[in-house]
Amino acid sequence: MNTLYDLRGKRVWVAGHRGMVGAALLRRLQSEKCEILIASRSDADLLRQDDVERWVKANKPHAVIVAAAKVGGIIANATYPADFLYDNLMIEANIIRAAFDARVEKLLFLGSSCIYPKFADQPITEEALLTGALEPTNEWYAIAKIAGIKLCQAFRAQHGADFISAMPTNLYGPNDNFSLETSHVIPALMRKADQARETNADHMTIWGSGTPRREFLHVDDCADALVHLLKHYSDMGHINVGSGSDVTIEEVTRLIAKIVGFQGRIEKDLSKPDGTPRKLMSNAKLAAQGWQPRISLEEGLRGTYAWYRAMLAENESGLRR
Repeated sequence: MNTLYDLRGKRVWVAGHRGMVGAALLRRLQSEKCEILIASRSDADLLRQDDVERWVKANKPHAVIVAAAKVGGIIANATYPADFLYDNLMIEANIIRAAFDARVEKLLFLGSSCIYPKFADQPITEEALLTGALEPTNEWYAIAKIAGIKLCQAFRAQHGADFISAMPTNLYGPNDNFSLETSHVIPALMRKADQARETNADHMTIWGSGTPRREFLHVDDCADALVHLLKHYSDMGHINVGSGSDVTIEEVTRLIAKIVGFQGRIEKDLSKPDGTPRKLMSNAKLAAQGWQPRISLEEGLRGTYAWYRAMLAENESGLRR
């Protein structure tokens, strides 16, 4: 496949390098012979336009990947709707505008699969955007991400800027958030299963019926796809980044329990919401760009659990010192 944008010798700013996706991008970009730029909160507060403009002007990135965002699960979205809408709008608007003003050569904006209507036809194609009502439990985050897509498209339409957008599916892997209050489904289930095993509990509880179907992609596969798009994709339309297959919440719970070594019952709290019944994105457009995932769900979950246990051991060791 022809390379549209050569990363060799370029300065690439990964905005949001401390997050799960950002950290995976740092790992992936090591092999691209480019200079990786990062900005800590003390360097630039991404919520402040003047901070971002000053940092970009001083560091002169050739390419930008917007992986910075305020993220969280159903509880976090319901509890902090203003924060999820305002913070994400400000982060993306400040970075995209500063990149344009600094004549950045290429920008890749990361959205989320929650941008699509709650009852979109499955698998969800890119054309489903704005064709129906959003899932209420994360609409604030979704609206902000839709605005980011449209902002990139607007700069492309009005100014010819080479700004593109990618929509990752549900991600998991090293550096995920394992808080039971603010995490997404896989780290929350993994922590629950691990605690149930540690305490010899006879059961663990999942939210809802366990029947909703979800697509999962390992974060290292996602990072590889994003670098692929940065190099080979340039178009107005956003592009899905997914695995192309899905499982029920109950199925992924039982797989996690097997990996963790928890042998008790899986109980369901039917008073809790299921969320969207099914969310599987079409990866046909990405496949046509010459990319396919390489990490199976079981392989990825085993590696993630090993990372989680290593982090627990490291934290316990630090407390004993």
